[in-house]
Amino acid sequence: MTVHARHATTLEACMGKAARLETLIGYAPDSIVSKTILDKQVGTVTLFAFDKGQKLSEHTSPYDAIVLVTEGRATVVISGQPRDVSAGEIIIMPANTPHAVVADERFKMLLIMIRG
Repeated sequence: MTVHARHATTLEACMGKAARLETLIGYAPDSIVSKTILDKQVGTVTLFAFDKGQKLSEHTSPYDAIVLVTEGRATVVISGQPRDVSAGEIIIMPANTPHAVVADERFKMLLIMIRG
């Protein structure tokens, strides 16, 4: 069986040992930084760090996506409805529904996407 690298990525810093999310990714001025924690055929886990004012423009995905805010505060817009989220909160962006993310301040989020 052939496994494509895209579907077999794992961040070694977390493999079999604990790691603090805030140390796995840093902020960059006027940017969004992302780091893949896990990428398998069944889904992905990606850590993001947004500088203040940065955004992911509105788009859709064929899969449900869970956003867990680990630091700071942001606005998640789902079907045109803004939802404020802050550190420690979780929100699900439903599949096939337009959504966007805007950094109200510097913030970090863990994005968990389940395919299927």
